[in-house]
Amino acid sequence: MNLHEYQGKEILNSFGVEIQRGIVATTPEEAVEAAKKLTEQTGTKWYVVKAQVHAGGRGKGGGVKLAKNLEEVKTIASQIIGMTLITPQTGASGKKVHQVLIAEDVYYPGDSEPEEYYMSVLLNRSNGKNMIMYSTEGGMDIEKIAEETPHLIFNEEIDPALGILPFQARKIAFNLGLSGMAFKQMVKFVTALYTAYSKTDSSLFEINPVLKTSDDRILAVDAKVTLDDNALFRHKDYAALRDTREENPIEVEAKAAGLNYVDLDGNVGCMVNGAGLAMATMDLIKQAGGDPANFLDVGGTADAERVETAFNIILKDPNVKAILVNIFGGIVRCDRVAQGIIDAYKNIGNIPVPIIVRLQGTNADIAKVLIEKSGLNVYSVTEFQEAADKVQEVLQELA
Repeated sequence: MNLHEYQGKEILNSFGVEIQRGIVATTPEEAVEAAKKLTEQTGTKWYVVKAQVHAGGRGKGGGVKLAKNLEEVKTIASQIIGMTLITPQTGASGKKVHQVLIAEDVYYPGDSEPEEYYMSVLLNRSNGKNMIMYSTEGGMDIEKIAEETPHLIFNEEIDPALGILPFQARKIAFNLGLSGMAFKQMVKFVTALYTAYSKTDSSLFEINPVLKTSDDRILAVDAKVTLDDNALFRHKDYAALRDTREENPIEVEAKAAGLNYVDLDGNVGCMVNGAGLAMATMDLIKQAGGDPANFLDVGGTADAERVETAFNIILKDPNVKAILVNIFGGIVRCDRVAQGIIDAYKNIGNIPVPIIVRLQGTNADIAKVLIEKSGLNVYSVTEFQEAADKVQEVLQELA
């Protein structure tokens, strides 16, 4: 589950990570009041107006701007709120901005120049250890840093059973070239950041940039936080932070119906039971010359109502040219699934795309007869290769 910048910062701050302070607003008038309150709290005279969407590269798309007075805060907020922000991570369709963060200006003059660093915490799946990735080249895309200056990217691996050790935090501060008070503040920052990542069951904490201010404070100017959905039952307060406006509406609907659904870019819809079978089915579609339009696992209770819901969700994708149903009847009986498909087909009405059905397992023979006698635009197959051939045949006819 992705969080907005302001939500991620609130979590970081609760674990002792110093942040660029700010107040969220949903209207230009609220933005002005937020700026006034921020001045009272921090003394800042300038403000940064930041679009709150689940995407990086907001500045490049015009979603982050500096305001030097309250009038500019109102003008900029009115421009950003309601706009469709297009960034390298949103795709061509962009994302609508519903709210902005009015943040303090932390690039103030002082004894030294502010410096930006990159830092993220994530799991290294190759060895099961957590990893802090960091660089002196903050403010840039990590992909660009890796391509142009890979020697400036450092990794510190951390044993989850031990947590981050003091020498590791000091090593990170040293590699960033810090000394004196800034060194001490970075050690504190890194330790608190890792604690926040671990205690919240997150899959990613990315801070870009981490800023060393002109008076040697170390703080998070941005925050990209992804929480592990599988651990949200332990963090009901964090689960309440989900903003479904930022998510794929079809995936939101599927989640509400209890279906495991992931939207993809292909032309063949998939309906299966079991994640392993789903992956195999997607491979089958690719081998047949198609592309999977989704991952959809209906689970072990593929009754008529559930099948109908799954069909409706798949058909919301206009790119779907055919649907492949691949069900193994272990717990569930194949004949019940077949009847569910027939009932769902009739309830939905005219389904404009061909459906290929492969049912194997308990009562598969009865299920095949039911499908073949239904008189519907449904093709019944038995073997995996048959399914692949039929998908290929259908796509060729539609081409």
